[in-house]
Amino acid sequence: MTQPKSEFLRAASERGFIHQCTDTDALDDLASNGIVTAYIGFDATADSLHAGSLVPIMLLRLLQRTGHRPIVLMGGGTTKVGDPSGKDTQRQLLTEEQIDANIAGIRGIFEKYLTFGDGPTDAVMVNNADWLDGLAYIDFLRDYGRHFSVNRMLSFDSVKLRLDREQPLSFLEFNYMVLQSYDFMELARRHGCQVQMGGSDQWGNIVSGVDLGRRVDQTDLYGLTSPLLTTAGGAKMGKTASGAIWLNADRLSAYDYWQYWRNTHDDDVGRFLRLFTDLPLDEIARLEALEGAELNEAKKTLANAATTMCHSAAEAANAAETARRTFEEGTTGEDLPSVDIPKAELGAGIPFYELMRRLELASSNGEARRLIKGGGARLNDQRVDDEKDGCHNDRCNRRRHYQTVCGAQTACAGPPGLTERASLAVRLIRARRDRVVQRGDVYADKVAQEPWCEGR
Repeated sequence: MTQPKSEFLRAASERGFIHQCTDTDALDDLASNGIVTAYIGFDATADSLHAGSLVPIMLLRLLQRTGHRPIVLMGGGTTKVGDPSGKDTQRQLLTEEQIDANIAGIRGIFEKYLTFGDGPTDAVMVNNADWLDGLAYIDFLRDYGRHFSVNRMLSFDSVKLRLDREQPLSFLEFNYMVLQSYDFMELARRHGCQVQMGGSDQWGNIVSGVDLGRRVDQTDLYGLTSPLLTTAGGAKMGKTASGAIWLNADRLSAYDYWQYWRNTHDDDVGRFLRLFTDLPLDEIARLEALEGAELNEAKKTLANAATTMCHSAAEAANAAETARRTFEEGTTGEDLPSVDIPKAELGAGIPFYELMRRLELASSNGEARRLIKGGGARLNDQRVDDEKDGCHNDRCNRRRHYQTVCGAQTACAGPPGLTERASLAVRLIRARRDRVVQRGDVYADKVAQEPWCEGR
């Protein structure tokens, strides 16, 4: 592709957002000569999005920053069906009440990244339940179903890959492509939307929408997809061994969010700076060129910028200061996530593998046992070798100082008169991650065993 004329396509290309486009030259002309309205759809399968949704969110943000109008389409209707793209099994069907609650939880995320309002380039949020819920089935099939070829639908990856793996595909899911295509046509009619964007796994659905608009309304519509993102280590973006990197603070703390970006793989730093920050490209090139220990400064810049957008500048600064105090000064940062465990329960002793699971350092007792067996768990800087070894009061740190946890003064083994709750603290160092999770006054190190972790 030659250098685009429009600022949007040029910036999107330079930052790595573009995978495929139905007609690059025509879309470039359109974006060069006026305001383009484009949308991306988000199904409400949970009450928060995670970092895997940041590529489409940042693409909408870039669209607006370059003078165009983004539409956020909430899938209140399509969530009832379930998108089969990239799935081996049918998604869990949710009730209308669950879907509405999820949309309410997701709504605030977009307000952090986009400017909503009534201006010509202000973002708009709509819900496809507004037109899908009232469709008359027979009329819909007669008017629109006849424009879809089953032969062609079977050739698209969202369907073909499921069938190739001999996984069942319900008729309900098979209809998803038709409904998404109809969404595009309705947004063109209602909001003058000309472009649908999404991940590369949505290509078949997007092309079908472009074709439906042409066949029914003789409208020129365009599709643009972004590459599906994985980390340099091959992991799916937004997922870790501990779970999803949620964008809502009630699902994941700002500190943990900051640490996720701070511990980006060296090979991902430049790519992530281009995709997930607004930093100028020349500054990103400078940061990407850093080597060795200096590259950590680029990772901190990424973490600060990403956390500022998702949470706030103050939360990003607090997270950075907590990490600095913990890792550079060797002190306990005030913002480390914390939890209390009753003193009586500690008095009876808790098997260490059970403790690891309850503190979410392992997803199961089995994983905790494997971690301990591999030498990756430490308590009070002492390696834990026996998975059944109990953690109890007399193993608490005996520095006899007060530690504020969840707003209450607590201590493990302090003088009489202290609260009857003992706190447990855990220091976690995971693969390439200097991430610390505090739980009070007892410390455990969870160290990844990969050789490249040594010396960090």
